[in-house]
Amino acid sequence: MEEAKQLFKKLKIYSLLDLALIIPTSYNDTTLSTSLDVGKTVTLEAKVIQTGVHNGKLRVTFELPAFGNRRLSSLFFRTTPYHYKLFEVGSQHYIQGRLEEYRGYLQMSQPRSIKSVGKVTPKYKTALKESEIRSLIEAYITEKNLFNEGLDSKEVATLMHLHFPNTIEDIYKNGSLKKEILLALKFIEAYNHLKKLRGKRVDFPAIASLQGDITPFVENLPFTLTPEQQQVIADIRNDLMREDRAAKRMVVGDVGSGKTMVILASAMMALPHKSMLMAPTSLLALQLYEEACKHLSKSVKIALVMQGGDKGDYTQADFIIGTHALLYKDDLPKAALVMVDEQHRFGTKQRQMLELLAGTSSSVQRSTLSIEESKEEVGRGVPTPTDELQSSTHLRKPHFIQFSATPIPRTQAMMESELVDVSLITTTPFEREVSTTVIGRPEFPGLLEHIKDEIAQEHQVLIIYPLVEESKEIPYQSLEESRGFWEERFENVYVTHGKDKEKEDVLLAFREKGSILLATTVVEVGISLPRLTLIIIVGAERLGLATLHQLRGRVGRNGLKSWCYLFTNKPQNERLTKFCQTTNGFDIAKLDLHFRDSGDIIDGTIQSGQKFKWLDMAEDEEIIEKVKIRLRSISV
Repeated sequence: MEEAKQLFKKLKIYSLLDLALIIPTSYNDTTLSTSLDVGKTVTLEAKVIQTGVHNGKLRVTFELPAFGNRRLSSLFFRTTPYHYKLFEVGSQHYIQGRLEEYRGYLQMSQPRSIKSVGKVTPKYKTALKESEIRSLIEAYITEKNLFNEGLDSKEVATLMHLHFPNTIEDIYKNGSLKKEILLALKFIEAYNHLKKLRGKRVDFPAIASLQGDITPFVENLPFTLTPEQQQVIADIRNDLMREDRAAKRMVVGDVGSGKTMVILASAMMALPHKSMLMAPTSLLALQLYEEACKHLSKSVKIALVMQGGDKGDYTQADFIIGTHALLYKDDLPKAALVMVDEQHRFGTKQRQMLELLAGTSSSVQRSTLSIEESKEEVGRGVPTPTDELQSSTHLRKPHFIQFSATPIPRTQAMMESELVDVSLITTTPFEREVSTTVIGRPEFPGLLEHIKDEIAQEHQVLIIYPLVEESKEIPYQSLEESRGFWEERFENVYVTHGKDKEKEDVLLAFREKGSILLATTVVEVGISLPRLTLIIIVGAERLGLATLHQLRGRVGRNGLKSWCYLFTNKPQNERLTKFCQTTNGFDIAKLDLHFRDSGDIIDGTIQSGQKFKWLDMAEDEEIIEKVKIRLRSISV
């Protein structure tokens, strides 16, 4: 048993289905061939009728009884006394090798003499020896064990046939896995992954049931909330009303979809209890604070916590907005609702720290963290300390809502929902008219005129460069190399980048007085620029589609006609061409999966790296839906 554990660890597998999904890469089929298929590996019964030496190599002539005693000649290159003894004239063999034909004569170079026939032996490519992986498969992959995992008879039969085949013909068609086998493997892979996600979710009772009235807030808004905004707010209301289970919801909204109004509505629902929101940058925190002051009732006390200085008394506030500076306040009041904006830009531990600081007393923080860390191991083969989790049920946690402006495909949202509840906002409050075009150097003079026209209308222009300083590795001008060109020809040119300590001040100054902003992708998620109507992304082919979409989302925020130019030295680019054809972030996220690996959602965040061997995250929505139905039926 201990030896098996070590082998599992070496393979990095943590469930029976992880092992079952290590499918053989090939098979050694010793079934006697019924035809002489030239160019293929065959197994034949043969009798040695003649031997000889040719240029130091052993030549053996075989007779094939099953094929009218047709003759076959073989040449052995690395010969030993063993070969001369083995292939004596008159000896009978089962030989295996690649069959060739030359001028009507059958040939087989260096054939193997095998002891028995009629077996199909799987071959695996793993970190283990062939004998070790085979021993694990034989010990654990049984019909009983697979049924116990919740698979149906067809799925069990598929896995058993792949690992213990009778014939290869039932597995492959034209050199590829048969369609029905591939579909079964897709299902099993999705089932295994979702089962792990489900195992990672541990719920806690809530600090309080939150039932604040949002009617006055909604009625006083100068616009009507979209149906999707209303639906997400309803989802959150249902979450917050529960006291037996603290909410864990992720709200994913496209650029400009109106997530801020959902945040403010949630803060109103929390009243008379306190709520808190953490944003990744001072700019975002400041913008959310300004929106809260503008739209929430004057009776709601709002505070802003940032490194540069606080606004309002956060110890007395109903709604506290801040950056990661919140994590360093020893006197944060207990909040019944915690929200995180642009959640993927914080580490898992940072989000947990905010939950703990806001929702528990310092005396239980350490024990809660150990529980959270043990949860990280669930689904990875490390047993959860059940007694510790059970003893922790007296801990009450704040309702927790994460927001993200990085759209994900519906298939990914369906998977994510096993770990956290998910709401999608796929529409925007108003139609954004943004024209996207791929351009190269020949179009630059016309682009220059367009920039002048926009600035003349008191609109703003954003130019994104791939790097700050010159690099021989990248065939584009850097931000520093090009700034002189723009500063000579235009007034009010501002420059910033990721390492610029003053970047937030620069962005604020540009919003009020600027004409052109030269930047790196630091503005991918950040300040709202109402007058920005034109963005140029230099070296666009170097960026992921999700990043391009976030950058394009900076323009046209107030309904102004806008343009996005993708400047590239390689204008014939299929990926960029397809990007130009849609402005919907969820469609783009799906498209992005066709060009790169899907996100790893095992810890509730959206990251790159998770790879599925059989499942196609962009296309297999129907399979994931079936898996979820199966899992629901098992848990009932």
